[in-house]
Amino acid sequence: MINDFLFLILGLVGLYFGAEWLVGGSSKLALKIGVSPLVIGLTVVALGTSAPELAVCLRLNIEGCPDAAIGNIVGSNICNILLILGFSSLIRPLQIHRQIIRKEIPILLVVSVALIVMLMNQEVARWEAFLLCLGIIIYILSSFKGSNIAPVNEECVKDFEEDVTLKKENGNTITLILLLIAGLSLLVLGASFFEKGGIGLAKAFGVSEAVIGLTLLAFGTSLPELATSIVACVKKEGDIIAGNAIGSSIFNVLAILGITALYKPITISGISFLDYAFMLGSVVLCGLFIFKQLRIGRIKGFVFIVIYGLYITIILNR
Repeated sequence: MINDFLFLILGLVGLYFGAEWLVGGSSKLALKIGVSPLVIGLTVVALGTSAPELAVCLRLNIEGCPDAAIGNIVGSNICNILLILGFSSLIRPLQIHRQIIRKEIPILLVVSVALIVMLMNQEVARWEAFLLCLGIIIYILSSFKGSNIAPVNEECVKDFEEDVTLKKENGNTITLILLLIAGLSLLVLGASFFEKGGIGLAKAFGVSEAVIGLTLLAFGTSLPELATSIVACVKKEGDIIAGNAIGSSIFNVLAILGITALYKPITISGISFLDYAFMLGSVVLCGLFIFKQLRIGRIKGFVFIVIYGLYITIILNR
């Protein structure tokens, strides 16, 4: 069991630095060839925070642990809403942009329902995976289109561009390519260790792979989003926190599940109706909480944390 914990820790380290190197190398390389820093932030950096989930889910599915893979996706979405938004609002109440309730919440609600419908027969076929991948392409394109008409904080954009541009000359093209390759390799290696440690712990404690995916693996792969949210709390950027948590949840279903099942169709047996109910219920509750006041205060955040604690307690004892 000690070895499993060691593999889990090594996996987390590999996932963290792998994502960091992948984003850093890709961003600087894109700058060198003239891609806008703002575009980099909307694409490469966004992908980087979801890279751990993608790497872990692919690895789990390839190794014949589909319950853990789906559990990781469902658990991550529950974690994103209840734990990340709840914890962040306890630190500092969150002011939410109206677009979140008008666009992102409805999309996440539709996506969550679609996931449940797809898994009613306990499998995700390739044609369903193709629809999910098509969905993330449409979502990204619509986000770019919406960014052209949405009000933009010019000062934030300037700070972001200056921050990235200052690092532009750190390394030549070959070095950046090597950094990108190293990040991708470390991401794959970290996913392997994380999967091995997680499944090993599941067997050691006598719990199912689905439960490990819904809890430990989901929390571990959500750490990049949690770190981003803590930094955003300090900077009083509630929109970034909500957008990161909700956008990542949309990405988890459409892109991560889509790519994972497109590579190898998924058949599951260990995910229960209760898990889907908590996933869907957290989205509905989030929408209700921010519908009128466009704000998540500390009391609402505490409610999120309590519900998440209740969910973890229930699934660890079932």
